[in-house]
Amino acid sequence: MADLTAFVLAGGKSSRMGADKASLLLDGRTLLERALELARSVAEDVRIVGAREKFAAFAPVIEDEYAERGPLGGIHAALSASSSPRSLILAVDLPFLEERFLQYLVAEARAGIATVTVPRAGGGLQPLCAVYGHEFGEVAEQALAAGRNKIDTLFAQIPVRIIEEEELTRFAFSAAMFDNLNTRDEWEQARRRRQQKT
Repeated sequence: MADLTAFVLAGGKSSRMGADKASLLLDGRTLLERALELARSVAEDVRIVGAREKFAAFAPVIEDEYAERGPLGGIHAALSASSSPRSLILAVDLPFLEERFLQYLVAEARAGIATVTVPRAGGGLQPLCAVYGHEFGEVAEQALAAGRNKIDTLFAQIPVRIIEEEELTRFAFSAAMFDNLNTRDEWEQARRRRQQKT
């Protein structure tokens, strides 16, 4: 596990939610607690990317070097702070993510030579549940310095291992585990989904 550091991105504005997503409760636990637990299932070194005054009580905190630049700024901050060859990046608002999938994702990253190992689900890549090689930090730095914030477009510059939906299906992973929470309605739907599982 020493070759991997895990980072939970918790610094989003949550403007559409109207509340801090990290502190939302599902099944009596906050989304942050759930994400940290998942991250700790695959890495010993787990950190939070966000505001130090908000999150320092939960885990070591890394703050963005490029403020207000969205998830790419968070990924850049994580990779800049990591001394590991690989870093798992995990958004705080993925309440249906399975520990078993993270183990698979990390194993695939370790087995290959790609700079980024990322799943595709729901018709799009999932760069906030992916493993990044340390060298992606330089790609992110160049993009941010040039005023570009999009993550997916940077993947054309590097070797990428995409876990396609067919592969997810073959190993009995549901694409719905990448459903994230941006609005109150999505949070309420997530609460109902969790209740149906229990």
